[in-house]
Amino acid sequence: MLVSYKWLKELVDMDVPSKELAEKMSTTGIEVEGVNSPAAGLSKIVVGEVLSCEDVPDTHLHVCQVDVGEKAPRQIVCGAPNVRAGIKVMVALPGARIADNYKIKKGKIRGFESLGMICSLGELGISDSVIPKEFADGIQILPADAVNGDEVFSYLDLDDEVIELSITPNRADALSMRGVAHEVAAIYDKSVQFKEFPLAEITEKASDVVSVSLETEKAPFYAARVLDHVQIAPSPQWLQNLLMNAGIRPINNVVDVTNYILLYFGQPMHAFDLDTFTGDTILVRLAKAGETLVTLDGEERDLRETDMVITVNDQPVALAGVMGGQETEISEKSTRIVLEAAVFDGKTIRKTSSRLGLRSESSARFEKGINLATVTEALDAAASMIAALTGARVYQGRVVAGELDVSDQTVSTSLPDVNRVLGTNLAYSDIEDVFRRLDFGLSGNADQFTVSVPRRRWDITIPADLFEEIARIYGYDQLPTTLPKDAGTAGELTSTQKLRRKVRTVAEGAGLTEIITYALTTPDKAREFTVKPSNVTELMWPMTVERSVLRQNMIAGMLDTVRYNVARKNSNLALYEIGKVFEQEGNPKEDLPTEINRFAFALTGVVTEKDFQTAAVPVDFFHAKGIVEALFERLGLTVDYTATRELPSMHPGRTALVLLGEEVIGFVGQVHPTTAKAYDIPETYVAELNLSAIEAQLEAPQPFVEITKFPAVTRDIALLLDSKVTHQEVVNAIEGAGVKRLTAIHLFDIFEGEKLGLNKKSIAYSLTFQNPEDSLTDEEVAKYMEKITAALSQLGAEIR
Repeated sequence: MLVSYKWLKELVDMDVPSKELAEKMSTTGIEVEGVNSPAAGLSKIVVGEVLSCEDVPDTHLHVCQVDVGEKAPRQIVCGAPNVRAGIKVMVALPGARIADNYKIKKGKIRGFESLGMICSLGELGISDSVIPKEFADGIQILPADAVNGDEVFSYLDLDDEVIELSITPNRADALSMRGVAHEVAAIYDKSVQFKEFPLAEITEKASDVVSVSLETEKAPFYAARVLDHVQIAPSPQWLQNLLMNAGIRPINNVVDVTNYILLYFGQPMHAFDLDTFTGDTILVRLAKAGETLVTLDGEERDLRETDMVITVNDQPVALAGVMGGQETEISEKSTRIVLEAAVFDGKTIRKTSSRLGLRSESSARFEKGINLATVTEALDAAASMIAALTGARVYQGRVVAGELDVSDQTVSTSLPDVNRVLGTNLAYSDIEDVFRRLDFGLSGNADQFTVSVPRRRWDITIPADLFEEIARIYGYDQLPTTLPKDAGTAGELTSTQKLRRKVRTVAEGAGLTEIITYALTTPDKAREFTVKPSNVTELMWPMTVERSVLRQNMIAGMLDTVRYNVARKNSNLALYEIGKVFEQEGNPKEDLPTEINRFAFALTGVVTEKDFQTAAVPVDFFHAKGIVEALFERLGLTVDYTATRELPSMHPGRTALVLLGEEVIGFVGQVHPTTAKAYDIPETYVAELNLSAIEAQLEAPQPFVEITKFPAVTRDIALLLDSKVTHQEVVNAIEGAGVKRLTAIHLFDIFEGEKLGLNKKSIAYSLTFQNPEDSLTDEEVAKYMEKITAALSQLGAEIR
């Protein structure tokens, strides 16, 4: 929002430097981006009157004699197509500074001496986007009453100061001069002075000319006025100056008035040429499929059923709240017009303007909200101004459809609550003073008071909003400040953080590198490597199908990373990730998913590179399983491994479920060759573990236990077993013997061959015994071995 400081001072009686005002506004809730003056850096630019203008043969140039208030006129060569005798122009004298700090000097052009330059607005640094179209390709013509030799800045309001406000969505009331005036008046404890717009109506009724109806709830109110005998012409200079300083291009006296009202009231308006209407009924409705509209910029727009349109005879003539149609625009031939002022749904306007790329001053205000209390007042003010500037007649009455609630919003709170929240010790008189300055109604007492909030401040609805207003106007700098209290509480990691650090230490100690993959994936990949798939949680508005649902496993994302690296010749990979997966047992559209912490890793390539004396060692199942075992050994947990064929994407003969007690907490194994081919990756081994389940089984930290002084005793035992007997069954049998001094079981050899017989294998274990309180004797160890042997015999084991 660009605010003219000259205009603002007409609305609020104050006389403070603009920089001070900017700082004050920034510290009370509306940030000021900056303050600048269009005349900054310009000098020695005066009013000149072109006395004569002669063409230079065979060129586009003109030799002009210009009166700049000196004894004799100056000769200036000018190439502008609209220069002519009898007009007032802007003249940069020799030594003048114009845009980009360019210095004007005396010179000769085509042999003619030129003692200055006749300037356009662009040469003074004014943006091409706001220069009036009639002067866009030529020089600026000044008002006829401009005094020769005077500085030009006051005639074009270039000596004004423009304050640029950064308006947040909650303070859209400041998107109007009246809103800014109310804010400044509250800051400086002044009163606002709004001008009157007297309106004279003729006896003919507007309702006899047009009617208005609404067909959608997204347009709760629509009002129109009818004017005739309109004479289209350029706006007066003061109005053009005001619009240009606000960043809006002047068009003509009718369109410029609607833009003036937009700036003054914050009320978007539009004017239609009534003579272009093919009917007398204005209908506001949603667009129909297949409808099109040529907007004011000449572009044909394909409309959707979510767009809101203004129609006449059921034909779209404007995109509601966004842009008018070309067929009904105001032109030099227009003599009868219809003015509209309406309230439209902000969400609908935002979606339409964003889809079509038509973000405008009007759409921005509808998106953030407008003051419902001044909709009809703004319409009447526009009609009054157009009548004054064009000589038009205003038909009697407004044509209205819908209703508006313009009553004040009431919000209640108490003085103790104010002081508790703000940390202040305010009296009730302070509260009365704040809301008097804001021009809000106030009733009640310190124990309970009610504030009547005008509709111009639709951001205030709850007590917290009142607290903010009190703090702003009372002064943030006056609120008491205290340093944070440091009670010396020692910080501590949560159990989840401790577990993550342990897992990370083990993973990186095993040579793995941490990565982070997307939590969003495709529906198929979301459930691909999941032991127990659940309902898929989909995004309502995904950016792409590849990132449309929440993942239920991390392996799929890791394999995408493996593929990316392998495609770039980085084939030896050891990656891990600690993250979340999302299980949904309920209705994904109603219930939130359950977030579960997981640890996953992926291995591919070789563990050891081949060189002149060492063969390459490829990654295999046992390498992956070894990392899992190292992790549980570090955590002090015992898990079981069970071969599985339940995961279609995993190799059926090289995959095992990991069980913690009776609960399946993950899996480890090789990616199925078919799946690996689909991902375009080589042989890869992966594992995924449920950290949330592991955390629940972790025991509290054990107190210090003194290391025993007594030696351990080891015994080796070799068993001849059926090949179908697993290692885990042997370990369970040994532990089931109940030998309390048994501290470790280590598998160190497996052998299968024809010498042992069909379907037989030999397994050798090293068993460690230790008594923390005494040395073990051979007799005690022998008894332990007898118990273990007896237990193993139940598996059909033969001691070798």
